[in-house]
Amino acid sequence: MRTRFWHYHSRFDAIETVTRHAMNQPPFGRKPGRVMNFLGVAIDPQIFPSALEPLNGFIEAAPMPNNWHADLAEWAAALHAVDLSGPTFTMMELGCGWGCWMLNTGVAARRTGRAVRVIGVEGDAGHIAFAQAGLAENGFADSESILVTGIAAGRSGVALFPLQEAAGESWGLEPVLDADEARTQELMATGRYTALPMISLEEISRDHPRVDLLHIDIQGGEVDLVASCLDILSAKFAYVLIGTHSRQIEGRLFGLMIDAGWELDMERPAFLDISHPMPIVTVDGVQGWKNPRLFQA
Repeated sequence: MRTRFWHYHSRFDAIETVTRHAMNQPPFGRKPGRVMNFLGVAIDPQIFPSALEPLNGFIEAAPMPNNWHADLAEWAAALHAVDLSGPTFTMMELGCGWGCWMLNTGVAARRTGRAVRVIGVEGDAGHIAFAQAGLAENGFADSESILVTGIAAGRSGVALFPLQEAAGESWGLEPVLDADEARTQELMATGRYTALPMISLEEISRDHPRVDLLHIDIQGGEVDLVASCLDILSAKFAYVLIGTHSRQIEGRLFGLMIDAGWELDMERPAFLDISHPMPIVTVDGVQGWKNPRLFQA
């Protein structure tokens, strides 16, 4: 049965890419208390109990066309970036949450014999703890991973980030950027916000001359980030995979990236509910962009 998640456009064979990376049986088989996904990544059900507790102890099938976390378009683009990389696979995940794309692309790259380097930036302390535990459980050495608590942005500064009582309750927390002094005092007085550093892409990538994949999921801030960082993106980032949060954002990204010489490699638009006065995004969109400057012979 065809579903809306099959409605993507790509320059490569998405189904072949995911199928080739999928494992019929992870080398360590089922693991009590964990969900094992199609790449052999062990996932703690506590990161998303409502979706994962029913899968506890099972091995999850490849996403054809989607699973609890993402769809074929996003999985395929992420794994395609692994395929396009050289002997070392370096990736960065902005808004990394529990470290999903760090873990999945890192495990896939490692199984192909590549050295790996994964870097994540996240504002929620509980989610950082999930990511740390997941990286350790899935065999990443300290030298292979970096986790930074902060807010990815186009420049340095301070952001106000909402607090939640328990990690995993919300995965769509939005930082407040550029708050004036009065607004800062108002929000901080509620006890529901914390001040975190804004970390520029230039700073995050300073020690990495080439980044094979940049995954961006920062709750609507993707256009501002891309617009402010196009020069450094074009200089050292080979593939950019973006979760989009509105059709307006998608259109603005088309203009920015195409004008800067990037190739749209994967696209699946955001899904909308138009039964309201204003359309509401029900599923984020996906855009995968390839940087042809870094693939020239």
